[in-house]
Amino acid sequence: MTKETQPVSLRRVLSLPWLVFYGVGVTIGAGIFALIAEIVGVAGDHAPLAFLVAGAVAGFTGFSYAVLSSAFPRAAGEAIFVKTGIGEMAGRVTGYGVIAVAITSSAVIALAFARYVGSFSGLPEPLSLVVVLALLSGVAMAGVRESVAFAALITLLEAGTLIVIIAAGAPMALSSDALPRMFSVPADWPMWSAVFGGAFVAFFAFIGFEDIENMAEETREPSRTIPLAIVLTLVISVAIYALVAIVAAAYPERAALVASKAPLSDLFASVTGWPGAPIAVMASVAMVNGILVQIVMASRVIYGMSREGMLPESAGTLHATRQTPVRAIAMLSLAIAALGLFVPLLRLAELTSFVMLLIFTAVNLSLFLIGRRADAPARLARWRYWGLGGAIVSLALAVSELAA
Repeated sequence: MTKETQPVSLRRVLSLPWLVFYGVGVTIGAGIFALIAEIVGVAGDHAPLAFLVAGAVAGFTGFSYAVLSSAFPRAAGEAIFVKTGIGEMAGRVTGYGVIAVAITSSAVIALAFARYVGSFSGLPEPLSLVVVLALLSGVAMAGVRESVAFAALITLLEAGTLIVIIAAGAPMALSSDALPRMFSVPADWPMWSAVFGGAFVAFFAFIGFEDIENMAEETREPSRTIPLAIVLTLVISVAIYALVAIVAAAYPERAALVASKAPLSDLFASVTGWPGAPIAVMASVAMVNGILVQIVMASRVIYGMSREGMLPESAGTLHATRQTPVRAIAMLSLAIAALGLFVPLLRLAELTSFVMLLIFTAVNLSLFLIGRRADAPARLARWRYWGLGGAIVSLALAVSELAA
């Protein structure tokens, strides 16, 4: 569907603060609450190191996204980057992969949300999952300003909750002998394998910053605003993750933490002696944010791909007054519910991380290939070898998991 025949367009209303709230909200809500126990179980004392390795991989690709988005500030960014760099079919497959990641990652968060809700309410997990998806679909359909404002409010709540946990656990972490072990260099390959295994799962926690690019057609001055929002989101997320991972890895009752359905809630209760229910409530609310922004992002990818001829025009149809892709939102919500109800959480997280690493490899490689061309914009030519390095790093982490 071209601009000439599209009767309704996306509304350009987002500024830098809104985008940073959006990016931080989906990033820290998508992983730390849901998977911290699994990462500690895999990487042990080196859980903070696993987060830093995952953050380095995300940082490589984050800069590539920032450079590419300054040249191609459009919805369905990854699909367009790869289509331009590698070819039509690769771009189409990448776009499908981005949609699949949004669905699987949202299913992870929805399932973790249902577990946290069950920990303090006793409600059945399937009921909590279906109800929250129905409510969030309604918010996403209401409009982008409404969706991002809702996400910004929850971002403040979830960041505040994590800061409370960090503050409560800091004395324990600083007084234990675990801190030197956390940042010691692994002594052998089995220890490095545990670090990379933890990093592979922890990488899921960084998925979200790339969603910012897909809001380009609803952003003011996107060529400047989008790259800066990506960088700020990653810096804030890495700092919060590292501090929470230090507290979790220092916790002496590691087996109980790994087995918990509400790990940060139980950690807070054990460290402070106060009830953990408020943390479980805040974690549940925070997770809602991750689901919402993934639904919003993926629906824009579907919209952008439909305009590029990579999906049927009908898939990206916008509501006449709300100017949101309501049909895409409904389809995404149904797919998320199906996966959340029938696939285990850790398997969903591992699948999401693997597919996202392949997408990051393709995006980085596209920066290199576009930058090599004689007619490439100067900023892409200048950073082409960064893209090659990012492709190698992303692919290496994906291969390390297959070899494990």
